[in-house]
Amino acid sequence: MTPPDRMRRWVTPALMLITDRSLLGACSLEEVCSQAVDGGVTAVQLREKDLSGCDVYEMAMTLRAVLQGRALVLINDRADVAAASGSDGVHLPGRCLPVHAVRRLVGDGCIVGRSVHSVEAAVQAEREGADYVQIGAVYATESHPAATPGGVDLVRAVADAVTVPLIAVGGIDASRVHDVIDAGADGIAVIRAILTAEDPAVAANRLAGALREAYAA
Repeated sequence: MTPPDRMRRWVTPALMLITDRSLLGACSLEEVCSQAVDGGVTAVQLREKDLSGCDVYEMAMTLRAVLQGRALVLINDRADVAAASGSDGVHLPGRCLPVHAVRRLVGDGCIVGRSVHSVEAAVQAEREGADYVQIGAVYATESHPAATPGGVDLVRAVADAVTVPLIAVGGIDASRVHDVIDAGADGIAVIRAILTAEDPAVAANRLAGALREAYAA
């Protein structure tokens, strides 16, 4: 199946940074994201759930201006903000509007991805037209301490069931990249592995290198 034109800038293996500005010190979110992209991040998922739609919109516009197309910018949950800001896509939580309904809001040029936690949910998301699915939590993670880790077996099962790109998330660091890629993931999404690092660019570069090596193997 030929990927839709909106996926032409999607990079495989993908390294997605999910934002959480509460983890940052003195640096701005835009500055840290730019450093991470310099290090190899291919997509930034703007996920700041405590902000109003107006604030997320302003942050998205600033982030797009700073990154200047060097990485995809995806807006978590807020399809309206993704459309208004001209961002590359929207990432939908597991409990949200159906993908095909969101597609009517954002148009055919916008990437639509969805978080899933089971094979059944992944298959449904692909059936609805999701451009990628994000599976997790793979390992225990401080970001979602109540989540039961599915492990690489869950990644493998979802990879066998869908054809769209599969992003693994949850407790993944450079030492675990090979295992999730070997299980069938087409990339990873991280939060703390980059945002809490002393040097976001170096941390991203380490993850990107591990991804390239694992994918080549």
